[in-house]
Amino acid sequence: MRILVTGGAGYIGGFTARRLLARGHTVLAYDNLSAGHRSAVPAVNLVVGDLKDIDHLDHLLVVNRIDAVLHFAASTSVGESVTHPAKYYQNNLMNSIAVLERVRRHAIPRFVFSSTAAVYGTPQAIPLTEDHPLKPVNPYGQTKLAFEAMLADYSAAYGTGTTALRYFNAAGASVDAGYGEAHDPETHLIPLVLAAALGKKTHVDIFGTDYDTADGTCIRDYVHVEDLAEAHVLALEKQVAGQSVVYNVGTGTGHSVREVIRTCEEVSGKKIQVNEAPRRAGDPAVLVASAEKIKRELGWSPKFPDLRSIVETAWDWHRKSS
Repeated sequence: MRILVTGGAGYIGGFTARRLLARGHTVLAYDNLSAGHRSAVPAVNLVVGDLKDIDHLDHLLVVNRIDAVLHFAASTSVGESVTHPAKYYQNNLMNSIAVLERVRRHAIPRFVFSSTAAVYGTPQAIPLTEDHPLKPVNPYGQTKLAFEAMLADYSAAYGTGTTALRYFNAAGASVDAGYGEAHDPETHLIPLVLAAALGKKTHVDIFGTDYDTADGTCIRDYVHVEDLAEAHVLALEKQVAGQSVVYNVGTGTGHSVREVIRTCEEVSGKKIQVNEAPRRAGDPAVLVASAEKIKRELGWSPKFPDLRSIVETAWDWHRKSS
């Protein structure tokens, strides 16, 4: 297939683009490099551009006879979405609508969307299944959920095959330590903890120690970025025309903030200083996936099912790139 990957020079988009290339697909990675990196994909596959330049994107779709779009480009910080919601409604919803409309106009039959567990909001039951009530508690989740609804409507009306992958906390790096997680500013827990282990940070902030969990800190389901990339490839290759489906992507096991810090200490052999800070707005106490649906329907299974193996790949990459 000829595939356009928006946000294809980003963390998850880059891993997915490379996985698609390895499978023999033709790939264009479209990215404005505001958060992505040129090194994420081969230079010949990278097109620098912004989703706001929809005419540029439209031209690429036509000239390259694109068969499928994988849409990763988005703003992704929960905390920032609470303080700057306008950015999230523009980037995650309005820009995405423009992309989807071009997909419709050009009768592109396949569309895979990078969604999030934030669409669930505060869980009523754990693990979270795809039919759990959808009540996001922050603008990040709200914008992703609104676009999911559009995908279902477009599939019903126009016959586009659409898939939304609600993944949980992406983490880890390539097993050869060639590429990993490098956001600026960094907001994800594991790279922040490993930066402290390397002496790049004096401490790690724990946002909230009074949650209703065993140690008082938030619990999240960490899934390796390579496993996420494979989920996107399977979703694309097994997509059915006219159907709109959603899948959770996670390991089904939750780990608290303190547990992540302890695991990073064990892997790195370094003692990490922590600072206990107030809760952040919009953070649910527990988010853990049920991934039974994607395992059953797409044959997906995580190759990195435990936290330690995820942290080990991240640590190898951070040491190599420091």
